[in-house]
Amino acid sequence: MRRTPARRPTMKDIARRAGVSESAVSFALNGRPGVSPATRARVRRVAEQLGWQPSTAARALSGEGSATVGLVLARPARTLGVESFFLHLVSGIQEALSHRRLGLLLQVVEDMDAEAAVYRRWWAEHRVDGLLVVDPRRDDPRPDLLDELGLPAVVIGSLNEEPGPDQGLTPEQDPSPDQDPSPDQGPSSTAGAAPGRPAISNLWADDAGAMASIVGHLHALGHRRIVHIAGLPELTHTRRRMDSLRAEAARRGLADVRSVPTDYSDAQGAEATRRVLAENRPPTAIVYDNDVMAVAGLAAAAERGLAVPADLSIVAWDDSVLCRSTHPSLTALVRDTAAFGRRAAELLIALLDGGPAVRIQDDLPRLVPRGSTAGPPGSHPDRQ
Repeated sequence: MRRTPARRPTMKDIARRAGVSESAVSFALNGRPGVSPATRARVRRVAEQLGWQPSTAARALSGEGSATVGLVLARPARTLGVESFFLHLVSGIQEALSHRRLGLLLQVVEDMDAEAAVYRRWWAEHRVDGLLVVDPRRDDPRPDLLDELGLPAVVIGSLNEEPGPDQGLTPEQDPSPDQDPSPDQGPSSTAGAAPGRPAISNLWADDAGAMASIVGHLHALGHRRIVHIAGLPELTHTRRRMDSLRAEAARRGLADVRSVPTDYSDAQGAEATRRVLAENRPPTAIVYDNDVMAVAGLAAAAERGLAVPADLSIVAWDDSVLCRSTHPSLTALVRDTAAFGRRAAELLIALLDGGPAVRIQDDLPRLVPRGSTAGPPGSHPDRQ
């Protein structure tokens, strides 16, 4: 059963609890003369107990909303400055919002607790009309919080309710080892993004299908030892990629395939690469969860005197100018991330306009082979 959204405390609530007039509350909270120090202290104490915050948006004061949507990134700040995905995502979001003269309020925080605190503060202060939520986690507490606050939101990324790779693919969805999945499947949608949450929509890409296309490509080239340098393991999309890798390895009889989690940074990507390449049976192919780690991995391989792709094949999850500027250029998953951001913002605008919540599966990213992938050194496709 859907809970009634919490109501923001008002000056009237404070006045009733403190036993004073609303004008006295206004004087006390705005630092104006006209009330005694004792009354001022009592009013401020009650306001704090009720969780009252001043509205910082003039439109909110008139009851018209803030004309702003919020986006909080709970990622290590050092990983955001060089990762192109979020830059393109935000540019697409801003493009869609600008058509409706909506602003974007962006904040970077250290963890989920800090993110939840920002949501509560923005709600109490009337700062935002809705939210764009990224990096869903398993057992994610944020949908419950947003439901409680009554804030319209679009979750960008995989939710727990989505089918996983262990539930199987239809024949039309099953990429063959020698053929990339069709890039023209187009987005699909269903009503009700989150059961019982009519104000939360969801936009997601098929991470499992994308990983299957990568494994299929590498398997067809003859690779049997594949390592996935993954991102943060608590993120749902990371888990789906890892699960899909295991499922595809099992389906193809590959025993020497695994994932190594990192924080998405170039430093950890390079360190993980050095570690796996120093093993007795190093991988012949490495899949990186972003472009930054893939470029760092390319450099780490060069440190060991390994040539790409003669000694090691490399695949980057998201294409970027970095992937196209290296030598050799990197095989990568290609998608229009700015368009992905635009679609997310448009879904939120639709919710703000009173439309129903929906789930949208975006276009499947398309694998583009480039110079960084070839057959394993001195191998034949059936070599183990």
